[in-house]
Amino acid sequence: MLWTILIIVAAVVLYAAAGMLTRDNDSKRKEKSSKIMCSLKKVVKLTSIVLLVWGVNRTGLGTHSYLVSQNPEVLQEMVESMKARQSMMQSKEIRKYVVDKQAELMKNAPIMGNVNGKKTIYLFAAHSCHYCQQVHHELERVVNEDKDVRVVLKQFSIHGPLSDSAARATIAAKLQSNDKAVELDRLLMEKPYWPQDMKNQDPQAVAKTVRANVMELAKKAGLDTEKLGRDMDTAPEVQAEFEQVRSLAQTFGISGTPYLIIGEQSFPGAISYDQIKSVLRSM
Repeated sequence: MLWTILIIVAAVVLYAAAGMLTRDNDSKRKEKSSKIMCSLKKVVKLTSIVLLVWGVNRTGLGTHSYLVSQNPEVLQEMVESMKARQSMMQSKEIRKYVVDKQAELMKNAPIMGNVNGKKTIYLFAAHSCHYCQQVHHELERVVNEDKDVRVVLKQFSIHGPLSDSAARATIAAKLQSNDKAVELDRLLMEKPYWPQDMKNQDPQAVAKTVRANVMELAKKAGLDTEKLGRDMDTAPEVQAEFEQVRSLAQTFGISGTPYLIIGEQSFPGAISYDQIKSVLRSM
């Protein structure tokens, strides 16, 4: 690398020297000497360009060796930096969307806490996700302590028959009562409603058992289960919300749950009560 740097420096010096030869010649040399000096200048200039190109090429090869063989951790840092920049850009896009489309995002989704709260948290979650259950519990603590917080519950069904009925039921429950929808959401997060032994079970059989268990919890939440069943299957509000969540997940690259948007920040994965409170304090 040292020789490469010296070659580049020499090329720059020669190029500068060629210019100086020209300026000195124009004022002090005779015509014959002038022709000689011009030719010399061209030779020096060409030599400097050749050295510069060679040096740059050596730098490229040296850099490759430096990164791949001697310091591969530099490449890792570059990758992490790029990921961070991409995440920042993605967060800005999500932030702009939730600000512009706030009413649309809350229209069909159950809202935990103060429905008119000024601090809004969006939670993309599945009832069949263990980490979602943990975050849900933390958010319950938050809304019980801070009456100015609302949590918009976006039902992201990611486990097929294990989560579809639960997601649809929670959305459909809001057509009867937001409070009852939030209660059903809480019950689904607290108790496993799917078959405990699912080995070799047909997916349709699993879905049937899940739906029956969801309806039992809906009764405990005080919902009209006959209406709930109809709305789960046919209500346009349920289908619109279901499709909106999937569309947002695809648009913003939300590939798993939980996923939270708090103020101007987005959080893929579970975060703690203390982290949530810290972000809320900055809002």
